[in-house]
Amino acid sequence: MLKITLRDDVCSFESGVTGGEIARSISEGLGRAALAVKVNGTVCALDAPICEDATVEILTFDSEDGKNVYRHTASHVLAQAVKRLYPTAKLAIGPAIENGFYYDIDMDTNLSMEDLDAISAEMKKIIKEDLPVRRFVLPRAEAIKLMTEKDEPYKVELIEDLPEDAELSFYEQGEFTDLCAGPHLSSTGKLKAFKLLSVTGAYWRGNEKNKMLQRIYGTAFPKNADLTAYLEALEEAKKRDHNKIGRDLEYFTTSEVIGQGLPIMLPKGAMLMQTLQRFVEDTEEAWGWQRTKTPLMAKSDLYKISGHWDHYRDGMFVLGDPDSDDEVFALRPMTCPFQYQAYLNRGRSYRDLPMRLGETSTLFRNEASGEMHGLIRVRQFTISEGHLMCTPEQLEGEFKHCLELANYMLKTIGLYEDVSYRFSQWDPNDRDKYIGTDEQWDEAQGIMKRILDNLGIEYAIGIGEAAFYGPKLDIQIKNVHGKEDTLITIQVDQMLAEKFGMEYTAADGEKKRPYIIHRTSIGCYERTIALLLEKYAGALPTWMSPQQVRVLPISEKYLDYANEVCGALRAAGVRTEVDSRDEKIGYKIRSAQLEKLPYMLIVGEEEQNAGEVAVRSRKDGDKGKMKLEAFTAHVKEEIASKAR
Repeated sequence: MLKITLRDDVCSFESGVTGGEIARSISEGLGRAALAVKVNGTVCALDAPICEDATVEILTFDSEDGKNVYRHTASHVLAQAVKRLYPTAKLAIGPAIENGFYYDIDMDTNLSMEDLDAISAEMKKIIKEDLPVRRFVLPRAEAIKLMTEKDEPYKVELIEDLPEDAELSFYEQGEFTDLCAGPHLSSTGKLKAFKLLSVTGAYWRGNEKNKMLQRIYGTAFPKNADLTAYLEALEEAKKRDHNKIGRDLEYFTTSEVIGQGLPIMLPKGAMLMQTLQRFVEDTEEAWGWQRTKTPLMAKSDLYKISGHWDHYRDGMFVLGDPDSDDEVFALRPMTCPFQYQAYLNRGRSYRDLPMRLGETSTLFRNEASGEMHGLIRVRQFTISEGHLMCTPEQLEGEFKHCLELANYMLKTIGLYEDVSYRFSQWDPNDRDKYIGTDEQWDEAQGIMKRILDNLGIEYAIGIGEAAFYGPKLDIQIKNVHGKEDTLITIQVDQMLAEKFGMEYTAADGEKKRPYIIHRTSIGCYERTIALLLEKYAGALPTWMSPQQVRVLPISEKYLDYANEVCGALRAAGVRTEVDSRDEKIGYKIRSAQLEKLPYMLIVGEEEQNAGEVAVRSRKDGDKGKMKLEAFTAHVKEEIASKAR
């Protein structure tokens, strides 16, 4: 008899019991809902026998592991349907992902949405056939032989890249067999509701030098109601996607002749960026930061000192031939080695510290073409970057200062409630990725952990996510599609000061190395703008809106008064325009509403005679007539308070 620990209970079962049998012994309902089982932390199929004492967790769709098993099985049903309809198609990989699954496929036919309908119909047939899903393992040579016979070159490549002693498992359902670590549902009939969502291009193994494959995305749920709710949420997300809103409202555009990842900020986008930049720079100055202005490029010598040349060159735009004897320059991917030169301008004393240097920096990073997405991931961007040199005794207080500044920025623009925190650490098993000794990394991460714990920060840990020179706190945020990106970083660095020979004279007269904090306060402006457009669905708070007020004369007779109102508001610092088109007032109102403007002021004979304006608010609707002075005071207060 085995001792099986289920949550807080310990039960006895005969050796060889399966997870499915354990689930049914608890209740018939759990038996029906069970998708897989976790045995001593390892996810297994429900029919896998358990032959030793174990801690067991029954996995349903409510758990992430359960969702992954369910959707991974859906990806295999997708691949089987494709192979039935397109027998010469070559399969690559088909994992479960957050909110769904995909399969990368090499095929001659360029799939359309109509083709996805046919594939979906074939998937429904496979589900109705209720094919048992069977796992088996093969030795390496036999595994290669099987996939070669099935003309699956991508699977052969995957097998050849696995360690010699790796267990090579396969899953079979009907005539279909796939290389896969699993686990899966017990049969195809266990799948209920699914939907194929899109087909896009994807390079094999994410490398743009490899062949472009077709990636079919889908999602799956146990209940049709859950699928319907998800699809409705997906449609809402599409409406809020900054790529749509930003282009429709003319915040930015792109041009093929300029290049991918190089957006053009249109007047609205440029005004929004300028508004945010002024807010950030004024706030940083009030919080004790000094500004620098450094070059956009440097010789390779600078990057060799910092380590970027060895650890980040693939992500840089290099100007010149690195193998020649001529000077080679590179556009800067970050500002830190430039700002260190400001510190090194003269000798420093402990009395100079902390030295807080901030800069609105234009940076360049050679992102892969498949990673580009609107304003969220681009090749040229502007960032609120800063570097702080301090003594060891000042480190914790200054780190807290940087975090408080970042949180203040996030609260003001309205993104604070949407972020999470990640303590990004090094991966000692990937030693070539990092500079410094094991002892330095242990010390830096220990210091940062103490700081975060003292501040009461709730954080996840990201192994391998550290910068090559130090650990960092990443402030993470998701876009409307659930894709997570880093918005703001605060990094502790004790290594680059040594590389650049940065010193200060301590109170005892000894020369010491400063600690460095790398930080952003609002992150990349382009990414922040994208997230703001999605957060507010384009209806930005008044203080951020590129156009805050539009004056609408009901006819040409009142255009002079409209211009007078506009001039008074502009003189008060309110961004105002007049709609002087020869159109009906209803058309002008609808136009302003579609542009999501905060305020419309309608003026006609009565308003002109009384020195008033008829106010329509995006937020509150028709607010009636107000004296121009009263409205001006109201909107100025709303802007000054940065109300949301």
